[in-house]
Amino acid sequence: MYQGKTIFSQLVSYLPKYEFDKCVSRYKGGYKVRSFSCWDQFLCMFFAQLAHRESLRDIEVCLRAVPHKLYHLGFRSSISRSTLADANENRDWRIYADFAQVIIGMARKLYRDDEFSLQLDETIYALDSSTIDLCLSAFPWARFRKTKGAIKLHTLLDLKGNIPTFIKITNGKFHDVNILDELIPEAESFYIMDRAYLDFARLYQMNICSAFFILRAKSNFNFKRIYSHAVDKSTGLKCDQTIKLMSYYPSKDYPEQLRRVRYFDEENNRDLTFLTNNFTIPALTVAQFYKWRWHVELFFKWIKQHLKIKSFYGTSENAVKTQIWIAISVYVLIAIVKKRLNLDISLYTFLQILSVTPFEKVNILQLVTGSHYKTENNYICNQLELFD
Repeated sequence: MYQGKTIFSQLVSYLPKYEFDKCVSRYKGGYKVRSFSCWDQFLCMFFAQLAHRESLRDIEVCLRAVPHKLYHLGFRSSISRSTLADANENRDWRIYADFAQVIIGMARKLYRDDEFSLQLDETIYALDSSTIDLCLSAFPWARFRKTKGAIKLHTLLDLKGNIPTFIKITNGKFHDVNILDELIPEAESFYIMDRAYLDFARLYQMNICSAFFILRAKSNFNFKRIYSHAVDKSTGLKCDQTIKLMSYYPSKDYPEQLRRVRYFDEENNRDLTFLTNNFTIPALTVAQFYKWRWHVELFFKWIKQHLKIKSFYGTSENAVKTQIWIAISVYVLIAIVKKRLNLDISLYTFLQILSVTPFEKVNILQLVTGSHYKTENNYICNQLELFD
Protein backbone atom coordinates (compact mmCIF):
# COMPACT_ATOMS: atom_id res chain seq x y z
CA MET A 1 0.00 0.00 0.00
CA TYR A 2 1.30 3.47 -0.94
CA GLN A 3 1.99 5.56 2.19
CA GLY A 4 3.51 8.64 0.62
CA LYS A 5 2.15 11.98 -0.64
CA THR A 6 -1.34 12.82 -1.82
CA ILE A 7 -2.02 13.30 -5.54
CA PHE A 8 -2.19 17.06 -5.03
CA SER A 9 1.18 17.13 -3.24
CA GLN A 10 2.79 15.01 -5.95
CA LEU A 11 1.63 17.49 -8.60
CA VAL A 12 2.86 20.47 -6.57
CA SER A 13 6.26 18.82 -6.20
CA TYR A 14 6.81 19.31 -9.94
CA LEU A 15 6.59 23.10 -9.48
CA PRO A 16 9.85 25.04 -8.89
CA LYS A 17 9.03 26.85 -5.64
CA TYR A 18 12.26 28.87 -5.73
CA GLU A 19 11.25 30.32 -9.12
CA PHE A 20 7.85 31.24 -7.68
CA ASP A 21 9.57 33.08 -4.83
CA LYS A 22 11.59 35.05 -7.39
CA CYS A 23 8.37 36.13 -9.11
CA VAL A 24 6.85 37.19 -5.77
CA SER A 25 9.95 39.24 -4.90
CA ARG A 26 10.00 40.86 -8.34
CA TYR A 27 6.55 42.39 -7.80
CA LYS A 28 6.71 42.70 -3.98
CA GLY A 29 3.87 40.24 -3.53
CA GLY A 30 4.83 39.54 0.06
CA TYR A 31 4.84 43.20 1.17
CA LYS A 32 2.98 43.52 4.51
CA VAL A 33 1.63 39.97 4.19
CA ARG A 34 1.59 38.21 7.57
CA SER A 35 -0.54 35.21 6.65
CA PHE A 36 -1.99 33.65 3.50
CA SER A 37 1.05 34.07 1.30
CA CYS A 38 1.08 34.24 -2.48
CA TRP A 39 1.99 30.55 -2.50
CA ASP A 40 -1.14 29.74 -0.44
CA GLN A 41 -3.19 31.78 -2.89
CA PHE A 42 -1.65 29.93 -5.83
CA LEU A 43 -2.35 26.54 -4.24
CA CYS A 44 -6.00 27.50 -3.58
CA MET A 45 -6.50 28.56 -7.18
CA PHE A 46 -4.54 25.55 -8.42
CA PHE A 47 -6.85 23.25 -6.43
CA ALA A 48 -9.92 25.11 -7.77
CA GLN A 49 -8.79 24.52 -11.36
CA LEU A 50 -7.83 20.91 -10.75
CA ALA A 51 -11.04 19.96 -8.93
CA HIS A 52 -13.41 22.16 -11.00
CA ARG A 53 -14.65 24.23 -8.07
CA GLU A 54 -17.46 26.65 -8.92
CA SER A 55 -16.99 29.52 -6.44
CA LEU A 56 -14.87 30.89 -3.61
CA ARG A 57 -17.27 29.37 -1.08
CA ASP A 58 -16.91 26.02 -2.87
CA ILE A 59 -13.10 26.25 -2.57
CA GLU A 60 -13.32 27.16 1.12
CA VAL A 61 -15.72 24.34 2.01
CA CYS A 62 -13.73 21.67 0.18
CA LEU A 63 -10.38 22.62 1.71
CA ARG A 64 -11.78 23.11 5.21
CA ALA A 65 -13.28 19.63 5.01
CA VAL A 66 -9.75 18.19 5.27
CA PRO A 67 -8.00 20.43 7.85
CA HIS A 68 -5.61 17.67 8.94
CA LYS A 69 -4.29 17.36 5.35
CA LEU A 70 -3.76 21.02 4.49
CA TYR A 71 -0.25 21.27 5.93
CA HIS A 72 0.89 18.22 3.97
CA LEU A 73 -0.71 19.67 0.83
CA GLY A 74 1.56 22.71 1.18
CA PHE A 75 -0.78 25.24 2.82
CA ARG A 76 0.60 27.25 5.72
CA SER A 77 -2.49 29.35 6.50
CA SER A 78 -6.15 28.78 7.14
CA ILE A 79 -8.47 29.07 4.15
CA SER A 80 -11.09 31.81 3.99
CA ARG A 81 -13.04 32.90 0.95
CA SER A 82 -12.84 36.59 1.92
CA THR A 83 -9.06 36.38 2.28
CA LEU A 84 -8.76 34.59 -1.06
CA ALA A 85 -11.02 37.18 -2.70
CA ASP A 86 -8.87 40.03 -1.35
CA ALA A 87 -5.70 38.30 -2.56
CA ASN A 88 -7.11 37.86 -6.07
CA GLU A 89 -8.21 41.48 -6.05
CA ASN A 90 -4.99 43.08 -4.84
CA ARG A 91 -1.96 40.88 -5.54
CA ASP A 92 -0.28 41.61 -8.85
CA TRP A 93 -1.39 39.19 -11.56
CA ARG A 94 2.05 39.47 -13.15
CA ILE A 95 3.42 37.20 -10.39
CA TYR A 96 1.40 34.32 -11.80
CA ALA A 97 2.00 35.35 -15.41
CA ASP A 98 5.77 35.21 -14.90
CA PHE A 99 5.54 31.90 -13.06
CA ALA A 100 3.45 30.45 -15.89
CA GLN A 101 6.22 31.43 -18.30
CA VAL A 102 8.72 29.53 -16.11
CA ILE A 103 6.54 26.40 -16.30
CA ILE A 104 6.13 26.87 -20.06
CA GLY A 105 9.92 26.95 -20.40
CA MET A 106 10.14 23.64 -18.53
CA ALA A 107 7.53 22.04 -20.79
CA ARG A 108 9.19 23.22 -24.00
CA LYS A 109 12.47 21.59 -22.98
CA LEU A 110 10.66 18.29 -22.41
CA TYR A 111 8.82 18.36 -25.75
CA ARG A 112 11.67 19.82 -27.80
CA ASP A 113 12.80 16.47 -29.23
CA ASP A 114 9.33 15.10 -29.95
CA GLU A 115 8.79 13.84 -33.47
CA PHE A 116 6.50 15.99 -35.59
CA SER A 117 4.37 14.47 -38.32
CA LEU A 118 5.86 16.76 -40.99
CA GLN A 119 9.46 15.80 -40.13
CA LEU A 120 11.00 19.26 -39.93
CA ASP A 121 13.73 20.49 -37.62
CA GLU A 122 12.34 24.04 -37.49
CA THR A 123 9.95 25.15 -34.75
CA ILE A 124 6.36 25.54 -35.96
CA TYR A 125 4.00 27.96 -34.22
CA ALA A 126 0.27 28.55 -34.63
CA LEU A 127 -1.03 32.01 -33.76
CA ASP A 128 -4.65 32.83 -33.01
CA SER A 129 -6.96 34.46 -30.47
CA SER A 130 -10.13 33.47 -28.65
CA THR A 131 -12.79 35.77 -27.22
CA ILE A 132 -14.16 35.18 -23.71
CA ASP A 133 -17.55 36.84 -23.24
CA LEU A 134 -18.19 38.73 -20.00
CA CYS A 135 -21.18 40.45 -18.45
CA LEU A 136 -20.65 44.17 -18.93
CA SER A 137 -22.44 45.14 -15.70
CA ALA A 138 -20.18 42.83 -13.66
CA PHE A 139 -16.98 43.56 -15.64
CA PRO A 140 -17.29 47.25 -16.67
CA TRP A 141 -13.55 47.50 -17.40
CA ALA A 142 -13.89 44.91 -20.23
CA ARG A 143 -16.13 46.96 -22.54
CA PHE A 144 -16.37 45.35 -25.97
CA ARG A 145 -19.60 46.62 -27.49
CA LYS A 146 -22.37 48.88 -26.26
CA THR A 147 -24.06 46.15 -24.19
CA LYS A 148 -21.39 43.46 -24.13
CA GLY A 149 -18.10 42.85 -22.37
CA ALA A 150 -15.27 40.58 -23.50
CA ILE A 151 -11.56 39.88 -23.29
CA LYS A 152 -9.29 38.24 -25.83
CA LEU A 153 -6.77 35.50 -25.18
CA HIS A 154 -3.98 35.75 -27.79
CA THR A 155 -1.89 32.60 -27.92
CA LEU A 156 1.19 31.45 -29.83
CA LEU A 157 1.19 27.65 -29.69
CA ASP A 158 4.28 25.50 -30.20
CA LEU A 159 2.95 22.56 -32.21
CA LYS A 160 5.54 20.23 -30.66
CA GLY A 161 3.57 19.24 -27.58
CA ASN A 162 0.90 21.94 -28.09
CA ILE A 163 2.56 24.17 -25.49
CA PRO A 164 1.53 27.87 -25.40
CA THR A 165 4.75 29.90 -25.63
CA PHE A 166 3.26 33.39 -25.75
CA ILE A 167 -0.01 34.54 -24.18
CA LYS A 168 -1.44 38.03 -23.90
CA ILE A 169 -4.80 39.00 -22.41
CA THR A 170 -6.37 42.11 -23.93
CA ASN A 171 -9.78 43.74 -24.09
CA GLY A 172 -12.22 42.59 -26.75
CA LYS A 173 -11.58 45.63 -28.98
CA PHE A 174 -7.91 44.78 -29.48
CA HIS A 175 -7.42 43.78 -33.13
CA ASP A 176 -5.66 40.46 -33.72
CA VAL A 177 -3.08 41.84 -36.14
CA ASN A 178 -1.68 44.22 -33.50
CA ILE A 179 -0.38 41.25 -31.53
CA LEU A 180 2.35 40.85 -34.17
CA ASP A 181 3.97 43.95 -32.67
CA GLU A 182 4.36 42.04 -29.38
CA LEU A 183 6.10 39.02 -30.87
CA ILE A 184 9.85 38.60 -31.30
CA PRO A 185 10.17 36.36 -34.39
CA GLU A 186 12.56 33.43 -34.17
CA ALA A 187 14.80 32.94 -37.18
CA GLU A 188 14.04 29.84 -39.30
CA SER A 189 10.76 29.23 -37.44
CA PHE A 190 7.34 28.97 -39.10
CA TYR A 191 4.34 31.05 -38.00
CA ILE A 192 0.95 29.76 -39.15
CA MET A 193 -1.82 32.38 -39.10
CA ASP A 194 -5.29 33.14 -40.38
CA ARG A 195 -6.40 36.05 -42.60
CA ALA A 196 -6.86 38.34 -39.57
CA TYR A 197 -3.05 38.70 -39.38
CA LEU A 198 -2.58 39.82 -42.99
CA ASP A 199 -0.63 43.06 -42.69
CA PHE A 200 2.20 43.36 -45.19
CA ALA A 201 4.26 45.84 -43.16
CA ARG A 202 4.30 43.55 -40.12
CA LEU A 203 4.88 40.47 -42.28
CA TYR A 204 7.88 42.17 -43.88
CA GLN A 205 9.36 42.69 -40.42
CA MET A 206 9.09 38.93 -39.85
CA ASN A 207 10.77 38.37 -43.20
CA ILE A 208 13.65 40.68 -42.21
CA CYS A 209 14.09 38.60 -39.03
CA SER A 210 14.47 35.47 -41.23
CA ALA A 211 11.25 33.97 -39.85
CA PHE A 212 8.77 32.22 -42.16
CA PHE A 213 5.04 32.84 -42.23
CA ILE A 214 2.14 30.97 -43.82
CA LEU A 215 -1.31 32.54 -43.82
CA ARG A 216 -4.48 32.64 -45.86
CA ALA A 217 -4.74 35.38 -48.45
CA LYS A 218 -7.69 37.69 -48.87
CA SER A 219 -9.56 37.57 -52.15
CA ASN A 220 -9.19 41.25 -53.05
CA PHE A 221 -5.43 41.85 -53.03
CA ASN A 222 -3.72 42.87 -56.27
CA PHE A 223 -0.63 41.02 -57.46
CA LYS A 224 1.40 40.16 -60.56
CA ARG A 225 2.49 36.61 -61.32
CA ILE A 226 6.25 36.32 -61.86
CA TYR A 227 6.59 32.58 -62.32
CA SER A 228 4.42 29.44 -62.10
CA HIS A 229 5.82 26.18 -60.71
CA ALA A 230 4.62 22.73 -61.71
CA VAL A 231 2.24 21.02 -59.24
CA ASP A 232 0.61 17.61 -58.93
CA LYS A 233 -3.08 18.46 -59.24
CA SER A 234 -4.13 14.99 -58.06
CA THR A 235 -3.06 16.05 -54.53
CA GLY A 236 -5.51 18.96 -54.49
CA LEU A 237 -2.97 21.62 -55.46
CA LYS A 238 -4.12 24.10 -58.10
CA CYS A 239 -1.11 26.37 -58.51
CA ASP A 240 2.22 27.35 -56.98
CA GLN A 241 3.26 30.85 -58.03
CA THR A 242 5.93 33.43 -57.31
CA ILE A 243 4.20 36.82 -57.18
CA LYS A 244 4.82 40.49 -56.49
CA LEU A 245 2.33 42.88 -54.89
CA MET A 246 1.00 45.59 -57.22
CA SER A 247 -1.13 47.92 -55.08
CA TYR A 248 0.66 51.08 -53.99
CA TYR A 249 0.75 50.71 -50.19
CA PRO A 250 1.15 46.88 -50.03
CA SER A 251 4.02 47.06 -52.53
CA LYS A 252 5.72 49.70 -50.37
CA ASP A 253 5.14 47.70 -47.19
CA TYR A 254 6.38 44.42 -48.73
CA PRO A 255 8.74 45.17 -51.64
CA GLU A 256 10.01 41.61 -52.10
CA GLN A 257 8.45 38.61 -53.82
CA LEU A 258 5.95 36.26 -52.20
CA ARG A 259 4.81 32.73 -52.85
CA ARG A 260 1.14 32.04 -53.57
CA VAL A 261 -0.26 28.50 -53.26
CA ARG A 262 -3.83 27.49 -54.11
CA TYR A 263 -5.26 24.27 -52.72
CA PHE A 264 -8.67 22.60 -52.94
CA ASP A 265 -9.87 21.17 -49.64
CA GLU A 266 -12.06 18.19 -50.56
CA GLU A 267 -13.11 17.57 -46.98
CA ASN A 268 -14.75 21.00 -46.66
CA ASN A 269 -15.32 21.56 -50.40
CA ARG A 270 -13.58 24.94 -50.64
CA ASP A 271 -10.63 26.64 -52.30
CA LEU A 272 -7.85 27.96 -50.07
CA THR A 273 -5.15 30.43 -51.07
CA PHE A 274 -1.99 30.75 -48.99
CA LEU A 275 0.82 33.31 -48.90
CA THR A 276 4.29 32.51 -47.61
CA ASN A 277 7.83 33.86 -47.78
CA ASN A 278 9.34 30.36 -47.88
CA PHE A 279 10.24 29.17 -51.39
CA THR A 280 11.93 25.87 -50.53
CA ILE A 281 9.35 23.62 -48.85
CA PRO A 282 6.95 21.68 -51.17
CA ALA A 283 3.68 23.37 -52.05
CA LEU A 284 1.67 20.53 -50.50
CA THR A 285 3.54 21.05 -47.21
CA VAL A 286 2.30 24.64 -47.15
CA ALA A 287 -1.30 23.37 -47.16
CA GLN A 288 -0.49 20.73 -44.55
CA PHE A 289 1.04 23.37 -42.30
CA TYR A 290 -2.13 25.42 -42.37
CA LYS A 291 -4.15 22.34 -41.45
CA TRP A 292 -2.04 22.00 -38.29
CA ARG A 293 -3.08 25.55 -37.32
CA TRP A 294 -6.31 24.03 -35.97
CA HIS A 295 -4.35 22.76 -32.99
CA VAL A 296 -4.53 26.23 -31.48
CA GLU A 297 -8.32 26.12 -31.91
CA LEU A 298 -8.36 22.78 -30.10
CA PHE A 299 -6.24 24.32 -27.34
CA PHE A 300 -8.80 27.09 -26.80
CA LYS A 301 -11.63 24.55 -26.85
CA TRP A 302 -9.83 22.33 -24.32
CA ILE A 303 -9.10 24.99 -21.72
CA LYS A 304 -12.58 26.52 -22.05
CA GLN A 305 -14.27 23.17 -21.51
CA HIS A 306 -12.02 21.68 -18.84
CA LEU A 307 -10.59 24.66 -16.91
CA LYS A 308 -12.27 27.59 -15.18
CA ILE A 309 -11.74 30.52 -17.53
CA LYS A 310 -15.34 31.25 -18.60
CA SER A 311 -16.72 31.86 -15.10
CA PHE A 312 -14.60 33.80 -12.67
CA TYR A 313 -14.12 33.96 -8.89
CA GLY A 314 -13.68 37.75 -8.98
CA THR A 315 -14.83 40.63 -11.17
CA SER A 316 -11.78 42.91 -11.23
CA GLU A 317 -9.25 42.88 -14.05
CA ASN A 318 -6.54 41.69 -11.67
CA ALA A 319 -8.66 38.76 -10.42
CA VAL A 320 -9.59 37.68 -13.95
CA LYS A 321 -6.00 37.74 -15.21
CA THR A 322 -4.78 35.92 -12.10
CA GLN A 323 -7.31 33.14 -12.66
CA ILE A 324 -6.48 32.78 -16.36
CA TRP A 325 -2.73 32.61 -15.80
CA ILE A 326 -3.08 29.99 -13.07
CA ALA A 327 -5.36 28.00 -15.38
CA ILE A 328 -2.63 28.10 -18.04
CA SER A 329 -0.14 26.92 -15.40
CA VAL A 330 -2.37 23.94 -14.60
CA TYR A 331 -2.64 23.00 -18.29
CA VAL A 332 1.13 23.15 -18.81
CA LEU A 333 1.89 21.32 -15.55
CA ILE A 334 -0.43 18.45 -16.54
CA ALA A 335 1.47 18.25 -19.84
CA ILE A 336 4.79 18.16 -17.93
CA VAL A 337 3.69 15.37 -15.58
CA LYS A 338 2.25 13.38 -18.49
CA LYS A 339 5.55 13.64 -20.34
CA ARG A 340 7.79 12.84 -17.38
CA LEU A 341 5.74 9.79 -16.45
CA ASN A 342 5.56 8.76 -20.12
CA LEU A 343 1.79 8.32 -19.97
CA ASP A 344 -0.01 7.14 -23.08
CA ILE A 345 -3.32 8.90 -22.35
CA SER A 346 -4.87 12.18 -23.44
CA LEU A 347 -4.62 15.35 -21.36
CA TYR A 348 -8.39 15.29 -20.98
CA THR A 349 -8.40 11.78 -19.48
CA PHE A 350 -5.46 12.57 -17.24
CA LEU A 351 -7.08 15.74 -15.89
CA GLN A 352 -10.40 13.98 -15.26
CA ILE A 353 -8.66 11.28 -13.22
CA LEU A 354 -6.72 13.84 -11.20
CA SER A 355 -9.82 15.98 -10.57
CA VAL A 356 -11.55 13.31 -8.49
CA THR A 357 -8.51 12.11 -6.55
CA PRO A 358 -6.59 15.16 -5.24
CA PHE A 359 -6.58 13.93 -1.61
CA GLU A 360 -5.88 10.26 -2.35
CA LYS A 361 -2.56 8.84 -1.17
CA VAL A 362 -1.86 6.93 -4.35
CA ASN A 363 1.10 7.13 -6.66
CA ILE A 364 0.09 8.96 -9.84
CA LEU A 365 1.54 6.27 -12.07
CA GLN A 366 -0.40 3.59 -10.22
CA LEU A 367 -3.57 5.68 -10.34
CA VAL A 368 -3.42 6.14 -14.10
CA THR A 369 -2.11 2.76 -15.21
CA GLY A 370 -3.81 0.61 -12.57
CA SER A 371 -0.51 -1.17 -11.85
CA HIS A 372 0.46 -2.19 -8.35
CA TYR A 373 2.93 0.10 -6.72
CA LYS A 374 4.75 -0.64 -3.51
CA THR A 375 7.17 1.64 -1.72
CA GLU A 376 10.26 0.29 -0.08
CA ASN A 377 10.03 0.22 3.69
CA ASN A 378 13.30 1.64 4.96
CA TYR A 379 12.19 1.66 8.58
CA ILE A 380 14.66 -0.25 10.78
CA CYS A 381 13.05 -1.81 13.80
CA ASN A 382 15.32 -2.20 16.86
CA GLN A 383 12.68 -3.98 18.89
CA LEU A 384 13.84 -7.41 19.97
CA GLU A 385 11.73 -10.34 18.83
CA LEU A 386 9.97 -12.21 21.61
CA PHE A 387 9.73 -15.41 19.62
CA ASP A 388 12.21 -16.87 17.16
